[in-house]
Amino acid sequence: MIRLGVNVDHVATLRKARGERYPDPVAAAVLCQLAGADNITFHLREDRRHIQDRDLPLFKETVTVPLNLEIAATPEMVGIAKKLRPHAVTLVPEKREELTTEGGLNLDFNRDSLRASIGELKSAGILVSLFIEP
Repeated sequence: MIRLGVNVDHVATLRKARGERYPDPVAAAVLCQLAGADNITFHLREDRRHIQDRDLPLFKETVTVPLNLEIAATPEMVGIAKKLRPHAVTLVPEKREELTTEGGLNLDFNRDSLRASIGELKSAGILVSLFIEP
């Protein structure tokens, strides 16, 4: 069966561009869920340019469909994921100059670091996927 997953990052991008408290990505996630979305994806970047720290517990408390958190494979981000405990985590590369993720992880680079991050997340009971460069 085909499933519908919705990424709400750019609702947060618009919020940031406006310098306001709206539109709210958590409210958008709830609307997506009510409209039939099977899961919600959101990307917490190290510089917090989209999703903000205040959004994290609100997603967890409000959204009842599975949550997929996109993060860089850094100790800080893995720690946040372990605390939040989303259904799944997608490890993605992160470049400060890009507005949105433009390419995948190079698995030949930082292989040991990726392996450690994956192990930590899996041991916390979190499903892990990788956004890779083909």
